[in-house]
Order: sequence, then structure tokens, then C-alpha cells
Amino acid sequence: MRIRPVGAHALLLDCTTPADTPEAVADIPEAAFVEAWRAELWRRRERGDLIAVEIVPAARTVLLDGLPDPTTTAEQLTRWTSAVTAAITRPDQAHAEAHAEAGAKSHAKDHAHAKDHAHSKAEAQAGADAHAGADADADADADAQAQAQARNATAEDGADDAADVVVPVTFDGPDLPAVAEHWGVDVPAVRHRLTSTRFRVAFCGFAPGFPYLTGLPAELALPRLATPRPRVPAGSVALAGPYAGIYPGVSPGGWLLVGRTDLVLFDVAADPPARLGPGTTVRMVVA
Repeated sequence: MRIRPVGAHALLLDCTTPADTPEAVADIPEAAFVEAWRAELWRRRERGDLIAVEIVPAARTVLLDGLPDPTTTAEQLTRWTSAVTAAITRPDQAHAEAHAEAGAKSHAKDHAHAKDHAHSKAEAQAGADAHAGADADADADADAQAQAQARNATAEDGADDAADVVVPVTFDGPDLPAVAEHWGVDVPAVRHRLTSTRFRVAFCGFAPGFPYLTGLPAELALPRLATPRPRVPAGSVALAGPYAGIYPGVSPGGWLLVGRTDLVLFDVAADPPARLGPGTTVRMVVA
């Protein structure tokens, strides 16, 4: 990862793989590094560790804009590199450590709050015995709260699938036979591959709300059309390179069309306007 200054208040994280990259990470797709940095930066900003107006992932880079002090932010990014690498190379361990850190901080905060409350009650009561009893109640309350939070965290871990955006697709695109030929399978196998893949929005581009979806194996990358179509209908589900995508509106396009959906992907009156933003997980189902 290389950090490049952009103007007075922005930095560009270049996730392209340099020649001297260690073998342990040399074969990891650049898109995986982009997603790991996006997730880490969004998490840091939510926690208050990072001040940035915009965090914008792309195919090989992440742009941070609206930085009050780019030099200090660059130093922070250098310190966070090991955590991002661990999230890619040791995802289970990184996930466990993140939960342990969050749980420890939450437990400590709740325990301190409970003790403060207990001390306030004790001061209003006469006698050292009442004070000691309040401390014991505080410890019990803090332990009960910690156990409840642990149960909630476990439930949230099991709810990952429920967070997926389900996209109903009618698989009747004109390029389905060409995709099947490229992949060396029949059309039903193409449909099965797409509906059994859990996609993730890597970034948005080309048109407002157009999601670039990762999840297909690199060996299934497809060429674009030699001559783009002048008009692709809104909702068209398409493939190009290593990505799947969905056209949010009518536009020209050179991707291979495999189907269509009625899901509205971009609405200026919605908050946020883009239905499928970076980091969103997506599953296609047969409409």
C-alpha cells in the first residue's frame, strides 16, 4: 500500500501490488485490499479515530478527502496497515480480536458506569455496610450487562445473511449464450453460478448508483463488447471483466447482459440515493 497526497486535504491509498510484496500477500487480489481498507477506514471514522469527509473506494485505490491534517492521517494509515493485512490473511483471527476489543471496552465502560451509580447510592445511605452492598450490586449489574451484550454480539454474527440485499433477476439477457460459451458451461449453469455467489459492492462508478460487484472467481473474467450498445435498459444485470453490475438507468454500455431486475438502484429523494453502496453484500435470486 502506497500513500499519495492529492491536493491540500486529500490522500490516495494505492493498493496495487508492488514488485517487492511478500509472498504471503502477493497473490491476494487488489480488490480485497481495497475492501479491507474501506471497511477499516469506515470503522475508524465511526469510532472517532479518523476525521474524513469522504472515503471513496475504487478498483485499486481508496480516496480520503476532507482531511484536516493529511500528514497526521498518513501516519495513522501506516500504523493501521498491519490490522488491514491481518483482516485479509487471517480473517477469523482478526474478527475475534475485533470482537474481543469491542467487548472489553464495552464491559469496562458499563462496569465503571455501574460502579459510579452504586457509589452515588451509597453516599446517600448511612454506614459502611450499605456502601459495600452497593458495590456488590454494581459488580453484579455490570456482569449481567456484559453477558447480555455478548449474547447480542453472537446474534449479530449469525445475522450476516439477513443483511444481504436480495436482487430478483429475470435471467433472459441477450448475452447469456456468449457468457456460457466463455465459461464452457450451459446457460442454466451460468444462472446457478450467479445465484449461488455472494457478491459485494466494491465501489460505485460509471453512472450514479452503478455498483461494481465482486465475488466471481478471477478465471471467469469476461471481455466487454467490441462495440458498446447505444442504449442499455435500466435494471440490466451485466458482466464485464471480473465484475457483475446493474445499470441503474438507461445508458450506453459494453457489458454482457445476462438479465434484468425491477429493483430501483438510484433515487435522488432517498437517503442514501444509491441502493447498493460500497461494502453492501448482494445475492441474486430468480425472479
